Amino acid sequence: MNWDLAEKQVVVVGAGRTGCGLARFLLKHGARVVMSDARPAEQVVLPEDLKQNIQQLDFGGHSPELFMTADLVAISPGVPTDIPVLCAARQRGVPVLGEIEVAARSLPQPLIAITGTNGKSTVTSLMGAMFQAWDKQTFVGGNLGTPLIEAVGQEWDWLVVELSSFQLETIERFHPRFGLLLNISEDHLDRYPDMASYEAAKARLFENMTDQDIAVLNADDARVMAIAERMAARKVLFSSTQQLDEGMSLQGNQLVWRYAGVCKRFPVNELVIPGRHNVENVMAALIPPLMSGCPAKTAWQAATAFRGLPHRMALAGEVNGVRWFNDSKGTNIGSVVKSLEGAVPPLTLIAGGKDKQGSLEPLLEPMRQKVDHLVLIGEAAARMQEAFAGLTEISLATSMRDAVDVAAAVTPQGGTVLLSPGCSSFDMFNNFEERGRVFEQEVARLAKDA
Repeated sequence: MNWDLAEKQVVVVGAGRTGCGLARFLLKHGARVVMSDARPAEQVVLPEDLKQNIQQLDFGGHSPELFMTADLVAISPGVPTDIPVLCAARQRGVPVLGEIEVAARSLPQPLIAITGTNGKSTVTSLMGAMFQAWDKQTFVGGNLGTPLIEAVGQEWDWLVVELSSFQLETIERFHPRFGLLLNISEDHLDRYPDMASYEAAKARLFENMTDQDIAVLNADDARVMAIAERMAARKVLFSSTQQLDEGMSLQGNQLVWRYAGVCKRFPVNELVIPGRHNVENVMAALIPPLMSGCPAKTAWQAATAFRGLPHRMALAGEVNGVRWFNDSKGTNIGSVVKSLEGAVPPLTLIAGGKDKQGSLEPLLEPMRQKVDHLVLIGEAAARMQEAFAGLTEISLATSMRDAVDVAAAVTPQGGTVLLSPGCSSFDMFNNFEERGRVFEQEVARLAKDA
């Protein structure tokens, strides 16, 4: 398609921050913009500049005729790609592109894209910090925080972008300089019919990459390595279990980087962020900066200064000798398994939420070995109670306040309480951030009453 947007009729689907960013970009380039959102008008807060310049607002549903007559449909990441109006538009030959694709076509700077089931946000933020410590103008965003469309038209040396499987569903020409696939475990099976479909969405990251580009891959993940067999990009591996002749390895208490005759060593005990999974995140994050010429000392200083992200194994407080950790971002079972790896009993786990219908089997052995008491909340509680019966003590809670009170009652001094739900938040909260904030507020209440 011709990327001249002047006078093109474009339907933007989704009126959140990303949709508003898309609308502004399209208006700036002369497009005639219609904004469509399934929510009723009274639930949509649209900025004044867009109210004045958008050609038509289509709220409370999606009007099929607008999609049939469009030159382009641009969708926000949370919009399912199989809703009827999008399927009909495609059948009519109307391009349906995601925000990432639209933005990338107008960004000349080198782009690093990070995907995987777990660790994406940490790796994206950490790598951005490394490039910024190297005094490079670096955009950090995508699925994490700032939409990529907001980067267009600014001066950057690098763009470091987190991508979800949803965002990768709607790329076409998207072509990063580095593509990172951190891991793959069951997730979003409430959206995908099976794991093969989920893996295929992740694999799209590499479909336009050539042997001039670099794929950074987890050598310890069988699903990742199966995808690696089908890609043209040069492969650089990281591993916490194998000694690699080339790539990044964990050897004893050191990270060892070997590439093109260079060998650098980094002492793991200097890292602040806890857990084996975060060691793997640091390994992945180091590779693109080092391969791009960032001094090893600069990159490592950024790694050791990094204190982690909110709602990701963050210490929420210590009350009556019990430490409380907020891992609300643990929205799938694989993430909970990783978080439990570094946990020391006695441990109380608060889990549950909106059920993504993934297998609970990977959590059976960690539950048996690490969890002394399980407190369950949300709509997934019944299925999780049935799956884990007999492995540990289980309590049901009706709210986050109730869960925190139960956890406080059953956890002995010297123990740990971990909120790592293994589920999305949308049955009880607007997002994982709100869930984490409510948890921290309840822990603060305990501390005040102690």
